[in-house]
Amino acid sequence: MTRVVVVGAGIVGLAVAARLAGRGDEVVVVDKEPAVALHQTGRNSGVIHSGLYYAPGSFKAAMSAAGARSMTAYARSRGIPVQTCGKLVVATEEHELPGLHRLAQRAEANGVDARLVTPAEARDYEPHVRCVGALRVESTGIVDYPGVCRALVEDIEAGGGRVRLGEAVVAIRTSGRRVHVRTDQADREADAVVACAGLHADRLARASGIDPEARIVPFRGEYFELAPGAAGLVRGLVYPVPDPRFPFLGVHLTRMIDGAVHAGPNAVLALAREGYTWSTVSTRDVVDAATWPGMWRLARRNVAPGAAEVLRSLSARAFARSLARLVPAITVADLRLAPAGVRAQAIRRDGTLVDDFLVKSAPRQVHVLNAPSPAATASFEIAHHVVRRLDAALA
Repeated sequence: MTRVVVVGAGIVGLAVAARLAGRGDEVVVVDKEPAVALHQTGRNSGVIHSGLYYAPGSFKAAMSAAGARSMTAYARSRGIPVQTCGKLVVATEEHELPGLHRLAQRAEANGVDARLVTPAEARDYEPHVRCVGALRVESTGIVDYPGVCRALVEDIEAGGGRVRLGEAVVAIRTSGRRVHVRTDQADREADAVVACAGLHADRLARASGIDPEARIVPFRGEYFELAPGAAGLVRGLVYPVPDPRFPFLGVHLTRMIDGAVHAGPNAVLALAREGYTWSTVSTRDVVDAATWPGMWRLARRNVAPGAAEVLRSLSARAFARSLARLVPAITVADLRLAPAGVRAQAIRRDGTLVDDFLVKSAPRQVHVLNAPSPAATASFEIAHHVVRRLDAALA
């Protein structure tokens, strides 16, 4: 029996721990928070992604398509609310049509069930959209990710594992055939460690003697929710054609599993790694981002779209105008503030984003260094990959 400490009680860490416990390993999950899924997992739109956007052959493309199936199957098997509702990606201007066609080609390359539709066909799915063309993606869904995490905790405990919350990992050190995990409450000894530390992944890697190669820079995604009287304007999911100048998807509309409609997120630099508001500032985190050359190189390449994101952050009217490009009936009066999320984005020194999932191994350690969206969708597939990497690290 292998003793493994898993750091992080988001959906990726819990999926890894459940897989290890299910095969008979002795597992302890450690997380500094008082509950599971408090950060990226519990603050997203709840979307099960199809694999539409990702480069063919990438981990994201393969794991998202497989993950959509495994996540849906798991949720149904555990009685967790899940729907395969499909989505529309809509071109609102003629100049966006080439980008829409490129998405259709990528969908075909990635084996995603999608087809181009006319404006009239698009309105059959979403009667209130305005578009000159659209892509209908059938396999996109929505799910209760915090509910999935609670079920995974049950799986871990059923396999003899433990979940220790409110315990922060300070450092990890490998010595011979043992790994020593120092926390703010105890010194733990194990045969191996898997670190799924999300917003703090690079720091924990460095504290474990590993060069993470990229730095986590936090981007806050701010959401609104449509007022009940306007929620009927959206049946499922409505996305824009991504702006090729900007690394994020743009604000979109998502009917959540509870029936509410989320609008967003935008993407602005957060002033703390857990900075869910403009007023949350961490000097350490600001200095960390500001002294990373890659941050400035990324900023220089994205001045115009970055300024638009900040404007949307500061002005609900600007946010509403972006949504009205998709659904013209939406006005600023229809928006209600909703909780924000923070994306842990790994950026290389040259300013390029780490676009794919990034996992790095060391003797008796495996670190998940970059797992942004669609990591929740692909969490069971990531877990399978991580466990294979762990077995290789122990060989």
